[in-house]
Amino acid sequence: MNYYGGCDVGSTYTKAVILDEDGKIVADTTIKSKINAEESATVAMEEVLGKVGMKSPKELKYLIGTGYGRNKVPFADENISEISCHAMGVHVTDPTVKAIIDIGGQDVKGIAVDTDGTVKNFAMNDKCAAGTGRFYEAMARSFEMTLTDFSKLSLSAKNVIPITAQCTVFAESEVITLVGEGKPMDEIAAGIQMSVAKRCFVMAKKAGATDSITLTGGCAKNDGLKEAIEHVLKLKVINLKTDPQLMGALGAAEFARQKGQAQ
Repeated sequence: MNYYGGCDVGSTYTKAVILDEDGKIVADTTIKSKINAEESATVAMEEVLGKVGMKSPKELKYLIGTGYGRNKVPFADENISEISCHAMGVHVTDPTVKAIIDIGGQDVKGIAVDTDGTVKNFAMNDKCAAGTGRFYEAMARSFEMTLTDFSKLSLSAKNVIPITAQCTVFAESEVITLVGEGKPMDEIAAGIQMSVAKRCFVMAKKAGATDSITLTGGCAKNDGLKEAIEHVLKLKVINLKTDPQLMGALGAAEFARQKGQAQ
C-alpha cells in the first residue's frame, strides 16, 4: 500500500494529512505554527507519520507542500499554492460545493471551484488583517475569552452593536471601550461578526457564489460568523464533513495521490 502526504504550513497553524491509495484520510494533525516554517513542517509531519507507523517522509510515495510556508517544506516533492489546494480539498470532501471563502491567519480568499476541483477564479484580501484569524484572536483577547467561547457569544444576542473601525488595532480599541462602558458583550460580539461578514461580501461575489458557499480555515469553526454570513450575504453556509481547517493539507495530499499514481 502506498501513502501520500500533504503539508499545509500556515502563518498560525500547520496541518498535515496522509491519504491511502483510495484517497481515504488515514491520519491528520494540526499544530500551532512555530516561528520557523521548516520546523513547523517537520514537527507536523513527524506527528502525522507516527500515527501510521512511519518514521520518515521518504516512506511516502509523494508529498506536496502548501500554505504560507510551502517553500520551506524541505522534504516535499513539489509545492502547490494554498488556493489550488483548498479548492481540491473541498472538491474531494463535497463535489457539490462551487464557492469557498477561506479565512486564514493573515488573509481572506474567495475561490470559485470548477467541476474537476481546479480553481475557476479567485480573489484575495491580504492588505489588512481585519477579518482574519489574527483579528479574531485579538477580539477574543478583548473579551478575555477563548476563541471557542467567543465564536458562540453572538448567537444569544438580541441586538447588534455596530463596530465602525475597519482596522484590527482600532477595532480592538473600540471593543475594549464598549466592554468598559458595560454594553452587552453578546451584542458587541454580534457587531464584530457582522463586520467580518460584510468584508466577505466581495470575496463571495468573486467566488461566484449564488445560493451557497462553504468556509475553510480555522475561522470556519466560528458559529457566530457562519450565522452572520448567512444573514448578510443571503447564502447558505455548507458545513463540510471533514475538518474545514484541514482543507489545504487534504487538497495537497490529493494532488500528491494523483501525481504519485501517474508516475
